[in-house]
Amino acid sequence: MYRERENSHGIDSLNCTLASLLEVAAMGQGPTKIGAFTMLIPCLPMFFSTWETYHTHTLYLGYFNGPTEGLIIATAIIIAAGYYGPEIYSRPLADGIGYADLIGNVTFLDIWVFVLLTSFFTAHLPECVYNVVQARRRNGLPVLPIFLEWTSIIISTISAISWVYSPYSFILKDNHLVLFAVTLCFVFGRMTTKIILAHLTRQPFPYWTVLITPLIGGAVLVNLPAIGLPAVGATVELWYLWGYLAFAFAAYMHWALYVIGRITAFLDINCLTIKKRRASLNGTALGDVTNSKMQAAFNKPVKLN
Repeated sequence: MYRERENSHGIDSLNCTLASLLEVAAMGQGPTKIGAFTMLIPCLPMFFSTWETYHTHTLYLGYFNGPTEGLIIATAIIIAAGYYGPEIYSRPLADGIGYADLIGNVTFLDIWVFVLLTSFFTAHLPECVYNVVQARRRNGLPVLPIFLEWTSIIISTISAISWVYSPYSFILKDNHLVLFAVTLCFVFGRMTTKIILAHLTRQPFPYWTVLITPLIGGAVLVNLPAIGLPAVGATVELWYLWGYLAFAFAAYMHWALYVIGRITAFLDINCLTIKKRRASLNGTALGDVTNSKMQAAFNKPVKLN
């Protein structure tokens, strides 16, 4: 159960930015601001669902959520683009539904950002907050401190937007959106899997991960002209992004292998294969594997930033 939950959610977290690139391509958005938005937005519902699970101990997916309705919509968008061509999203909606006198030349791309943000802030986030507040009140715990747990997602979101949307950045101008998305997949993947691990082992909520720090650095670096300092240029920014990717990949893989190794060793199982048991253990369970025992397995002095 522990391994399945950690692996499935970890892969989902990595896919947030990567799978969104398929939508970016299918809708013909390319390395644009709306393309960057499409790539980043799935991280928000994933984070808040994971945050909700940490407090409620239940993975509750509301009536409208990313893993079901979101994927269905994304799949439909890709199928439609494959059949009609990505240009359908740049054509006026009136060409297909009429009412040109009411909606004019508005295209699907024109309302895309509004639709996604409205869906998140009305159909997803309120339900997550409500469920967490209810869980805290049932346990007699204060409510206000939980909002400090949004620190990492707020800072990382602001940093990512400040970097990629900066008029001094070359990520979109030089077509490096895919590189940026691959880098952020490890950054965001580390954030959510740390929450999942903290939930499973009953550890304090992880407010930070070291992988957010270079994201802040990149946002500051490209915006130096805004405070009167010389611009770093496209080459420096690109090398910084490649370095960030190398660091994020190394840190994520080291942490993932450490967690998998510690859990599988504690449970005496293999990660991807079925371990051959001794005859003396046939017919017996793994034992009373409780959250407290799992916590003890992680209480060695190893830094998990």
